[in-house]
Amino acid sequence: MTLSSSKKTIHTWKSISLVEEPITLPNGKEITHTTIVHPGAAVILPVCEDGQIVMVNQFRPSLNKWLLELPAGTLESSEDVEACAKRELEEETGFSAQEFFSLGQVTPLAGFCDEIQYLYVAKGLCKTCRYECDDDEVIEVVRISIEALEQKIINGEITDAKTIACISKAKLCGYI
Repeated sequence: MTLSSSKKTIHTWKSISLVEEPITLPNGKEITHTTIVHPGAAVILPVCEDGQIVMVNQFRPSLNKWLLELPAGTLESSEDVEACAKRELEEETGFSAQEFFSLGQVTPLAGFCDEIQYLYVAKGLCKTCRYECDDDEVIEVVRISIEALEQKIINGEITDAKTIACISKAKLCGYI
């Protein structure tokens, strides 16, 4: 795919933009493609010493419902990915971690968004005083066993793709 230099920003919200541009596909066809340009995000699987997982039950206005999911957040300008994971873990759950293990990345919406989500396992959790949700976040912190979490995925109670992907990767890699 060849990208053109004539990009047109249609809309910007926070650090996310909707961009339209003409491109040439590998087969030579020229099209106009619209992409959500996203700075990327960190997704954290916090594992307690007893094996329980720290999750957030977060109200998602775009769906008008609560989702049980792993803590995660958008990278700030020029922010290191692991620094973002550490910041978001503390802001959303009030926990810090002694160890962070990278699980690589996933591309959740490749058809129309360039976001990359970086997956981490956090261990050696410590409760901190820092707990600062963003103005548009309503979050409840929840601890759950891996067995109960997996059952909620099987039952369709957990539908958040980044959560399912991170848990799957952590399990395949032997972290849980």
